[in-house]
Amino acid sequence: MATAFDVGGTTVHVSTVADFTPHEHTILGFKVSDVEAAVIGLRERGVVFTIYPGFNQDQLGILTVPGTATRVAWFKDPDGNVLSVTDA
Repeated sequence: MATAFDVGGTTVHVSTVADFTPHEHTILGFKVSDVEAAVIGLRERGVVFTIYPGFNQDQLGILTVPGTATRVAWFKDPDGNVLSVTDA
């Protein structure tokens, strides 16, 4: 079975997979207009952002990609999947 979501006019189907093991890379990213505001809003709702060793993330967990203005922050869903918010 799957649940269907209308995301800005695009249908996204999400289903449960019994034997899935979360990967260490981002499997779903959300483009937002303001990464800092998104991170602050999610943190206020209890979302914990991941700090990766060797990444130059700020106090909110936001990385500005070197040589660009692109910003990204990562967090995990309840099943351990890595998700992100980014402005790219």
